[in-house]
Amino acid sequence: MGRKSFLIKILTITIIIISLFVYLIAHLYYLQIDQHKELYEKAKKKYTAVKKMKGSRGEIYDREGNLLVGNIPCVDVRADPNLIGDKYESKKTARFFASKLKIPYGKLLERFNRKKIDEKEIHEVIIKNQISLDEANYLKEEIKKKKIKGIFFFDSTKRYYPKDELLSNVLGFINSDDVDSIPISGIESAYNSILSPAQSNLTVYERTRDGIPLSYGNNRFEDKKEGDNIYLTIHEPLQSILEEELDKLMEKWKPKTVYAVMVEPSTGSIIAMGQRPSFNPNNRASMDTDNWQNKIVTQGFEPGSIMKPLVIAKALDSGVMKQSTIFDCEKGRWFYAGKILRDSHPYEKLTVAEIIQKSSNIGTAKIALELGKKELYDLFVDYGFGQETGLPFDPEATGILRKYEKWDSLSVTRFPIGQGILTTPVQILSAYTALANGGVRMKLRIVDKIESSDNGKLYNFPIKKGERIFSEETATEIVEMMKLVTETGGTATKAHIPGFKVAGKTGTAQKWVNGEYSHSQFVASFIGFVPADNPAFVLLVSLDEPQGASYGGIVSAPAFAQIAEKALKYMDIMPTEALDANTAKNQ
Repeated sequence: MGRKSFLIKILTITIIIISLFVYLIAHLYYLQIDQHKELYEKAKKKYTAVKKMKGSRGEIYDREGNLLVGNIPCVDVRADPNLIGDKYESKKTARFFASKLKIPYGKLLERFNRKKIDEKEIHEVIIKNQISLDEANYLKEEIKKKKIKGIFFFDSTKRYYPKDELLSNVLGFINSDDVDSIPISGIESAYNSILSPAQSNLTVYERTRDGIPLSYGNNRFEDKKEGDNIYLTIHEPLQSILEEELDKLMEKWKPKTVYAVMVEPSTGSIIAMGQRPSFNPNNRASMDTDNWQNKIVTQGFEPGSIMKPLVIAKALDSGVMKQSTIFDCEKGRWFYAGKILRDSHPYEKLTVAEIIQKSSNIGTAKIALELGKKELYDLFVDYGFGQETGLPFDPEATGILRKYEKWDSLSVTRFPIGQGILTTPVQILSAYTALANGGVRMKLRIVDKIESSDNGKLYNFPIKKGERIFSEETATEIVEMMKLVTETGGTATKAHIPGFKVAGKTGTAQKWVNGEYSHSQFVASFIGFVPADNPAFVLLVSLDEPQGASYGGIVSAPAFAQIAEKALKYMDIMPTEALDANTAKNQ
C-alpha cells in the first residue's frame, strides 16, 4: 500500500468519525431540545400519577388562641386493582388487610376484583382511611415481606378534640367514613365551607416501568390549600369553670338536661356555653345521638319568672307606673278571665320593686294589663322572641310568639310570667343584655374572627350595633330592683356572692305535659349579672326536671354563685362591696 493510498484511508476514516460525531450531536440536540417536552411528558405519564387531594381542615381556637379542635397526622391506604394481580393475588391481598385492619374480607375482595367501570380501568380503591402512623409503617414492612403489589399510602390528617367533652355541643364533630369526612353539628357543620381545605393536585407516587408504585416515591402538592382557622368568642378557662359546675349539678339533682351560658353584655359575645348530657367526640363508640344537639339553641322552653323583669322594665319606661306604685296581690289568689292565678305566698299589697323581689305572678300580670296586648307583643318582638338570634347553628329554634290578635284574654296575664310563651335560652340571654347594658339589647355572637390559610390575615366578625329597648334611667331602676332578689327577703339569696352586688331573677316553670301544666315536672332557672352596676357577664343556669327540688332559687341560684365567683376571680375583677370579717379572712 502506497503512502498516498494510506493517507486517503486515514482521511476517509476521519471524515466518517467526524460525520458520526456531528450526527450524534445533532440527534442529541433534537432529543434534548426539540423533543424534550414530548419525551418528558411520556416519562411523566409512565412513571408518575396525579391525584386530587385535600390539605388539612382548618383548626378552631378560643378567643385567646387556645386550641379547641385540631388535626393529627394519619395515613390513608389505597389499592390499584389492576396492579394487585390475578384472582389469587386479590384473595391473598384481601385476606391480609381483612386480618390486619379488621375489615370484612368480602368487601375488600369485591373492590380488588373490580378492574373496570364502563371499560375504563380502575386505578384506585379505598382500603381504609385515617390509620395511625405506626399502623402504616407496620403494614409497609409486611407488604414488602409478602410481596403484595398495588398498595400505596397517602399522608392525611384526622380530627382531634384535645379537650374531649369540653364545649362538644358547640363545636360539633366530624364523622369520617371510607369516602369522606362529614360535619355532623355545631361549628364544624355551620362553618364547614370555611374550615374545609380546597382540592389540590398531588403528584402522588413514582412508579416502576411496570407501573408498580414505589413505597417511598416523592409526593408533592401543587398549590396546596389548607382550610381557614376559626377563633370563637369562647374563653376556654371560663368554659372549664362552667362545665365543672354542670357535672356537679347532674350528680346532685339528676335532671334530664342542665345547661349554662355566659354572655358579655356590652358585645353580645358568648364566652361560655355548656350542657349535660354531652359527649366526647374522640370516643365515637360511647356517643349517644340524643346528646349531639346543642339544646340551648335547638329547643324552646317556657321561661317562667325570668321573663318578669323584661316586662316590668318596659312598663316603667312607658310611664304607666313607678317603682313605688302599689298593686294588690289578692292574698296570693286572683280570679281573672275565668281562671285562677296564684302566687307562692299570700301576698297582699306590694310595690313594683317588691313584685320582682318576691316574684309575684299576680303583681306582674296586673302590670302587664296596664301595658296592654299590642304594647306587650311589640316588646316581645323587640326582645327577639319568635325570631332566630343570628347564631350560626342549624337548626335554631325560634320559639312561638303568636300575633297579639290571636291572643286570648288570659295571654296578657300569662305571657309576662313566662307561661304559654315559648322562647329559647339564647333569646332570653340576648334580651337580658338590655337589662345589663343600659337598655341596649345586643345580638349574640360566637365567632370572633377567621384566619386565612393563604396569608395568615385575620378577618374580624364585627360586633353588631345594639338596639335600644328602654332608657338608661329605666335600666338603672330595674337593676336596683333585681339586686333585691339576691338579698335578704328575695327568692335567690343563694345567688349572693360576697363582695359583689348581684342582679338576677329566679324562674320555676311548670312543664306542659299531656295537655296541662304539670305539678311535678319543672324547669328551674336563675339568670343574673355581676357586678350588678358594671356587669362582666350575664349568666343563665337552667335545669330541666331536677329531682328532689324544683325552685330556681334552690337548685340554680347556688350554681350561678359558684360559677360566677370563680369566673370573677379568674377575670381579676375585684370586689365592689365591703366584706364581713369572716369572708375577708378566707379570701
